[in-house]
Amino acid sequence: MAHYFSEQPKAASKPGSVDLVLPDLHLRLETDSGVFSPERVDLGTRVLLESVPPPPREGDLLDLGCGYGPIALTMASRAPEATVWAVDVNRRSLELTERNAQAARLYKVRSVHVDEVPDEVKFRAIWSNPAIRIGKQALHEMLTRWLTRLTPDGVAYLVVQKHLGSDSLQRWLGEQGWHATREASRAAYRILKVTR
Repeated sequence: MAHYFSEQPKAASKPGSVDLVLPDLHLRLETDSGVFSPERVDLGTRVLLESVPPPPREGDLLDLGCGYGPIALTMASRAPEATVWAVDVNRRSLELTERNAQAARLYKVRSVHVDEVPDEVKFRAIWSNPAIRIGKQALHEMLTRWLTRLTPDGVAYLVVQKHLGSDSLQRWLGEQGWHATREASRAAYRILKVTR
């Protein structure tokens, strides 16, 4: 599974598509091998999208680890005046997100590499199904990097499987000075709400 958080996936291209069906949204999304969950919208992502309140209507929003874009496109659909930054290290994921946003006519999605987001951009909301499998240290570094870019009133929602460490992650966030609470729990997934 390591290839989906590589910048250039080694897996040969194998294009496909999945349907993202939510109460307020139905999109067909292009996928490919070498990206996260290419054969279906991951259950954790679905739990996140079905559980969180609507994003702020304006400002900058972040999908951290965008894959082929289901979270970013949902944010953009629910907050059409906002700019949604869809970031990933995986170049194939970024290309898919860009194409999926264009196909859905969601023109305020910015699909960019993690190192290409301007430093001055601060986020009113972060939604993420973070890449837990990159390892604890890398995960902690990634979350620290992006959570510090929340606006003073900003909020992050992270979906984490219970058996992959949601409870220990919640404790760690608290130890770092964040206010981290369990917003929802379903199908062995926890939605963590993180604020300053």
